[in-house]
Amino acid sequence: MSGASDIDHVFSLLVEVGRRKGDDLPEGASGAALFCYVPARKEDEAVRETVAILKDAGLAPLEVTSYGTFRERKEAGQEIAEEEAELMRRAVEQDAVVIAEMQPLYEDKTKSGAKDD
Repeated sequence: MSGASDIDHVFSLLVEVGRRKGDDLPEGASGAALFCYVPARKEDEAVRETVAILKDAGLAPLEVTSYGTFRERKEAGQEIAEEEAELMRRAVEQDAVVIAEMQPLYEDKTKSGAKDD
């Protein structure tokens, strides 16, 4: 498989997850942001599948933001790096959700609500 048509229907999703017992996120993290590639014909299908897989993996999905399909992103003028396109091709070839990046999130301890007097 090669070429854009193989990945035209791969959605780019940003998923924010919270903490859950046994989630293997770093100590002190309040959650994580995961950037995923998901082959699907419709956005709601991509979101449902991703949330289900993350829950099965012991994570607690809170919010999902879709950046659209490869085709939609290209039509909007976004540049997509070859490395990113390769991960999309892998998602198609494996018919799987590919987590491209995971960034732990930490709450800002300086915003405790205390007044500075």
